[in-house]
Amino acid sequence: MKYKRILLKLSGEALMGEKQFGIDNERLVQYAKEVKAIADMGIEIAIVIGGGNIFRGVQAEEGGMERTQGDYMGMLATMINSMALQSALEVQGIHTRLQSAIKMEAIAEPFIKRKAVRHLEKGRVVVFGSGTGNPFFTTDSAAALRAIEIDADVILKGTRVDGIYTADPEKDPAATKYNNLTFDEAYNKGLNVMDMTAFTLCKENNVPIVVFDMNTPGNLKKVVAGDEIGTLVEV
Repeated sequence: MKYKRILLKLSGEALMGEKQFGIDNERLVQYAKEVKAIADMGIEIAIVIGGGNIFRGVQAEEGGMERTQGDYMGMLATMINSMALQSALEVQGIHTRLQSAIKMEAIAEPFIKRKAVRHLEKGRVVVFGSGTGNPFFTTDSAAALRAIEIDADVILKGTRVDGIYTADPEKDPAATKYNNLTFDEAYNKGLNVMDMTAFTLCKENNVPIVVFDMNTPGNLKKVVAGDEIGTLVEV
């Protein structure tokens, strides 16, 4: 295996599946099975999931709500997704722990780095909820921060597109895919890999990012094995 300890970043929108809002149970089960396939291989897995299928702080701000309040609501949305994913993983027989950046004793442990690493070493899948616990930071930034803290080998960003393209492939049929990029190349070309805070954290701490299509069964396993799936961004 190319990677031993990974941070899997999923968007909240990915959980919608074919729905317009909320959580598609079929998509949830599919993701849980993908994670189980690599957990059974001994890969240590941490997961950060967004909340955009339920609520986005940026949208709230556009509607006149104060940004800080909207962002905290978005963090709670990530906890709903995290709990749903935790439940789906446990149905597959995977031992999990949910850690939250905001105290929620009834449903999650507080985020403690040493505890998180110990869970990973014991083969448990750790889901990190509530983003960073601070407004004005996205779940991309949370993924980068947690990956650095737990010393993950890589961030695997699961999307509905099979990598990074010269333009949006859903809008521009002439867009071509990159197989490999450096952080500097991605920045200079203005490619939207992650938000700039997350991107800078990854670059400065030498954490590679692989952007790949999570919706194709078997892709996660292939990425972990080192197959050339998606786009690899590294220093």
